[in-house]
Amino acid sequence: MQIEIDDPSRADVYALLEEHLRNMHELSPPESVHALDVSRLKVPDITFWTVRDGEQLLGCGALKQLSSDHGEIKSMRTPLALRRRGAGRAVLNHILSVAKQRGYTRLSLETGPAASFGAAHTLYKSAGFMECGPFGDYKLDPYSVFMTLDLTNEAA
Repeated sequence: MQIEIDDPSRADVYALLEEHLRNMHELSPPESVHALDVSRLKVPDITFWTVRDGEQLLGCGALKQLSSDHGEIKSMRTPLALRRRGAGRAVLNHILSVAKQRGYTRLSLETGPAASFGAAHTLYKSAGFMECGPFGDYKLDPYSVFMTLDLTNEAA
């Protein structure tokens, strides 16, 4: 697997992000969908990566800078047909590494409730994330679960 900074408007990536947005709108009301479209992923405070096996897209993820010491994981997605191959864990580990290199002391994320996002919860908890309250501009929402990881307690 290769992980590299990529263009979210690349055709196969765009299709995966559109699948992601459609799925989020199937699971949550519009006001509770916090997934970013391609244009919102192409801003200076977000770094976007893909994970590939050769030319085959296995997944993606992004890191948004919230402050000089706090980052947010965004747009973690693997295609439904290609799940359970380790791509999600690989891109999560890459994001964790970059966050530490940037000097972040905290990394947070917003995901959906366990009923629909159980695999995501398992992945994030296995990396040390714990549930927390809303951060940044988020508000309490029954369709959101907020998680955070204290990077000062993590090995570099």
